[in-house]
Amino acid sequence: MAAEILRIAIPVVILSSAATAALADDKDRIVGTWKLVSVVYEDVQSKERTPVLGAHPKGYQIATAEGRWLALVTADGRKVPQTDEERAAALRTMISYTGRYRLEDGKVITRVEAAWNEAWVGTEQVRAYRFEGERLHLESPPQPHPNLGGKVVRIIVTWEKEKN
Repeated sequence: MAAEILRIAIPVVILSSAATAALADDKDRIVGTWKLVSVVYEDVQSKERTPVLGAHPKGYQIATAEGRWLALVTADGRKVPQTDEERAAALRTMISYTGRYRLEDGKVITRVEAAWNEAWVGTEQVRAYRFEGERLHLESPPQPHPNLGGKVVRIIVTWEKEKN
């Protein structure tokens, strides 16, 4: 009986240790400053992908070792707004939020403390993540997007590690 328990328990401990080591590697790897490469919205119904913020959006994401997350993304070609209508349009061509983050099961989860969209404050923004060389790819689950009149999309964002 004891040998059977050990036969089952040892592989579980090894796998658990490997998962813990991989998570620790990911935590070290995600820390830093990331420059925006692209933002694509995928329509959940049609699967059509659109670079909704243009071919060359601007932005940065900062993840600290202490667990702070800050992301700011703006559309390509924004102009300085002069009127209330233009300021409202500028708000629809950006995304920004900050809060405490954690990594769990291949996801980065940010508990939003402040955001361009007040409806996000107090929520958890969940993004699946994966690394590809010096790039970090984040994908949201399908969600209604406030900048698109509530249309349901997946947000796919690619970042590149900033070199010091």
